Amino acid sequence: MGKCVEEFVVGEVSSSPGRTVTETDIVQYSWVSGDTNPMHTDAEYSARSPLGRRIAHGTLGMSICTGLSARMGQFDGTAIAALGVDEWRFLAPIFIGDTVYLRTTVLSARISASKPDRGVVTRQMELLNQHGDVTQRGLMRTMVYSKEGLAAVTSDEQHNSATAFATEG
Repeated sequence: MGKCVEEFVVGEVSSSPGRTVTETDIVQYSWVSGDTNPMHTDAEYSARSPLGRRIAHGTLGMSICTGLSARMGQFDGTAIAALGVDEWRFLAPIFIGDTVYLRTTVLSARISASKPDRGVVTRQMELLNQHGDVTQRGLMRTMVYSKEGLAAVTSDEQHNSATAFATEG
Protein backbone atom coordinates (compact mmCIF):
# COMPACT_ATOMS: atom_id res chain seq x y z
CA MET A 1 0.00 0.00 0.00
CA GLY A 2 1.22 3.48 -0.84
CA LYS A 3 1.45 6.47 1.44
CA CYS A 4 -1.34 8.77 2.52
CA VAL A 5 -0.79 12.51 2.15
CA GLU A 6 0.24 12.99 5.78
CA GLU A 7 2.94 10.33 5.46
CA PHE A 8 4.95 12.31 2.90
CA VAL A 9 7.80 14.34 4.40
CA VAL A 10 8.83 17.62 2.80
CA GLY A 11 12.40 17.28 1.56
CA GLU A 12 12.25 13.50 1.32
CA VAL A 13 14.24 12.21 -1.68
CA SER A 14 13.48 8.85 -3.30
CA SER A 15 14.90 7.05 -6.34
CA SER A 16 13.39 4.48 -8.67
CA PRO A 17 15.02 1.45 -10.21
CA GLY A 18 16.57 2.02 -13.63
CA ARG A 19 15.05 1.40 -17.05
CA THR A 20 16.90 1.16 -20.36
CA VAL A 21 15.34 3.10 -23.24
CA THR A 22 15.18 0.93 -26.35
CA GLU A 23 14.66 1.49 -30.05
CA THR A 24 11.34 -0.35 -29.65
CA ASP A 25 10.23 2.20 -27.04
CA ILE A 26 10.91 5.04 -29.47
CA VAL A 27 9.32 3.34 -32.50
CA GLN A 28 6.17 2.43 -30.55
CA TYR A 29 5.92 5.90 -29.03
CA SER A 30 6.25 7.42 -32.53
CA TRP A 31 3.34 5.28 -33.66
CA VAL A 32 1.14 6.00 -30.62
CA SER A 33 1.85 9.74 -30.53
CA GLY A 34 1.98 10.30 -34.28
CA ASP A 35 5.30 12.15 -33.83
CA THR A 36 7.52 10.75 -36.57
CA ASN A 37 10.12 13.52 -36.52
CA PRO A 38 13.26 12.14 -38.19
CA MET A 39 15.31 12.88 -35.05
CA HIS A 40 13.41 9.94 -33.55
CA THR A 41 12.79 7.72 -36.56
CA ASP A 42 15.54 8.19 -39.18
CA ALA A 43 19.03 6.93 -38.28
CA GLU A 44 20.67 8.53 -41.37
CA TYR A 45 19.03 11.92 -40.83
CA SER A 46 19.82 12.04 -37.11
CA ALA A 47 23.43 10.93 -37.77
CA ARG A 48 23.92 14.21 -39.69
CA SER A 49 22.34 16.28 -36.87
CA PRO A 50 24.30 18.06 -34.12
CA LEU A 51 23.41 15.20 -31.75
CA GLY A 52 24.73 12.56 -34.15
CA ARG A 53 22.10 9.91 -33.48
CA ARG A 54 18.43 9.30 -32.76
CA ILE A 55 16.91 10.56 -29.55
CA ALA A 56 13.84 9.66 -27.53
CA HIS A 57 10.85 11.99 -27.66
CA GLY A 58 10.80 14.46 -24.77
CA THR A 59 7.28 13.41 -23.89
CA LEU A 60 8.37 9.76 -23.92
CA GLY A 61 10.79 10.74 -21.15
CA MET A 62 7.88 12.28 -19.22
CA SER A 63 5.89 9.08 -19.68
CA ILE A 64 8.84 7.04 -18.44
CA CYS A 65 8.90 9.31 -15.36
CA THR A 66 5.30 8.42 -14.54
CA GLY A 67 6.02 4.72 -15.06
CA LEU A 68 9.12 4.80 -12.85
CA SER A 69 7.13 6.72 -10.24
CA ALA A 70 4.53 3.94 -10.27
CA ARG A 71 7.29 1.33 -9.79
CA MET A 72 8.33 3.17 -6.62
CA GLY A 73 4.94 2.27 -5.11
CA GLN A 74 4.46 5.46 -3.13
CA PHE A 75 0.94 5.99 -4.48
CA ASP A 76 -0.22 2.36 -4.82
CA GLY A 77 -3.84 2.38 -3.69
CA THR A 78 -3.65 5.94 -2.34
CA ALA A 79 -3.52 8.14 -5.47
CA ILE A 80 -6.82 9.57 -6.62
CA ALA A 81 -5.75 11.65 -9.64
CA ALA A 82 -2.87 13.40 -11.33
CA LEU A 83 -3.47 17.14 -11.02
CA GLY A 84 -0.84 18.65 -13.24
CA VAL A 85 2.68 19.03 -14.52
CA ASP A 86 4.42 22.37 -14.13
CA GLU A 87 7.77 23.90 -15.07
CA TRP A 88 8.81 20.84 -17.11
CA ARG A 89 12.18 21.22 -18.82
CA PHE A 90 14.00 19.01 -21.31
CA LEU A 91 17.63 19.49 -20.30
CA ALA A 92 19.57 16.80 -22.16
CA PRO A 93 18.79 14.21 -24.83
CA ILE A 94 17.86 10.63 -24.03
CA PHE A 95 19.53 8.24 -26.46
CA ILE A 96 18.70 4.67 -27.42
CA GLY A 97 20.48 2.49 -24.87
CA ASP A 98 20.49 5.05 -22.05
CA THR A 99 19.44 3.70 -18.68
CA VAL A 100 17.37 6.26 -16.82
CA TYR A 101 16.03 6.48 -13.31
CA LEU A 102 13.74 8.86 -11.48
CA ARG A 103 14.68 10.93 -8.45
CA THR A 104 11.79 12.60 -6.63
CA THR A 105 11.86 15.26 -3.92
CA VAL A 106 8.71 16.04 -1.92
CA LEU A 107 8.14 19.80 -2.04
CA SER A 108 4.79 19.91 -0.27
CA ALA A 109 2.13 17.59 1.14
CA ARG A 110 -1.06 19.06 2.54
CA ILE A 111 -4.54 17.89 3.44
CA SER A 112 -7.32 19.80 1.69
CA ALA A 113 -9.10 22.24 4.00
CA SER A 114 -12.43 21.69 2.25
CA LYS A 115 -12.11 17.91 1.78
CA PRO A 116 -10.16 16.31 4.64
CA ASP A 117 -10.39 12.85 3.05
CA ARG A 118 -7.70 13.87 0.55
CA GLY A 119 -4.75 16.14 -0.07
CA VAL A 120 -2.15 17.17 -2.61
CA VAL A 121 1.47 16.03 -2.86
CA THR A 122 3.82 18.10 -5.02
CA ARG A 123 7.10 16.49 -6.04
CA GLN A 124 10.05 17.63 -8.08
CA MET A 125 10.72 14.92 -10.64
CA GLU A 126 14.18 14.47 -12.15
CA LEU A 127 14.93 11.91 -14.84
CA LEU A 128 18.63 11.05 -14.76
CA ASN A 129 20.70 8.96 -17.15
CA GLN A 130 23.37 6.39 -16.33
CA HIS A 131 25.97 9.18 -16.05
CA GLY A 132 23.93 11.04 -13.41
CA ASP A 133 22.99 13.82 -15.83
CA VAL A 134 19.51 15.27 -15.31
CA THR A 135 17.76 14.89 -18.67
CA GLN A 136 14.38 16.27 -17.58
CA ARG A 137 13.02 18.10 -14.57
CA GLY A 138 9.63 19.38 -13.51
CA LEU A 139 6.92 19.38 -10.89
CA MET A 140 4.05 16.91 -10.63
CA ARG A 141 1.04 17.32 -8.35
CA THR A 142 -0.99 14.30 -7.27
CA MET A 143 -4.26 14.09 -5.32
CA VAL A 144 -3.84 11.47 -2.60
CA TYR A 145 -6.09 10.03 0.10
CA SER A 146 -5.59 11.14 3.68
CA LYS A 147 -5.58 8.43 6.35
CA GLU A 148 -9.21 9.33 7.08
CA GLY A 149 -10.17 9.04 3.42
CA LEU A 150 -8.37 5.75 2.92
CA ALA A 151 -10.00 4.30 6.05
CA ALA A 152 -13.44 5.24 4.68
CA VAL A 153 -12.73 3.66 1.29
CA THR A 154 -11.32 0.52 2.90
CA SER A 155 -14.33 0.29 5.22
CA ASP A 156 -16.70 0.62 2.24
CA GLU A 157 -14.82 -2.11 0.33
CA GLN A 158 -14.99 -4.46 3.32
CA HIS A 159 -18.70 -3.76 3.74
CA ASN A 160 -19.37 -4.36 0.03
CA SER A 161 -17.36 -7.61 0.09
CA ALA A 162 -19.20 -8.87 3.16
CA THR A 163 -22.58 -7.98 1.63
CA ALA A 164 -21.71 -9.71 -1.65
CA PHE A 165 -20.55 -12.83 0.22
CA ALA A 166 -23.75 -12.92 2.34
CA THR A 167 -26.03 -12.60 -0.71
CA GLU A 168 -24.16 -15.27 -2.69
CA GLY A 169 -24.37 -17.81 0.13
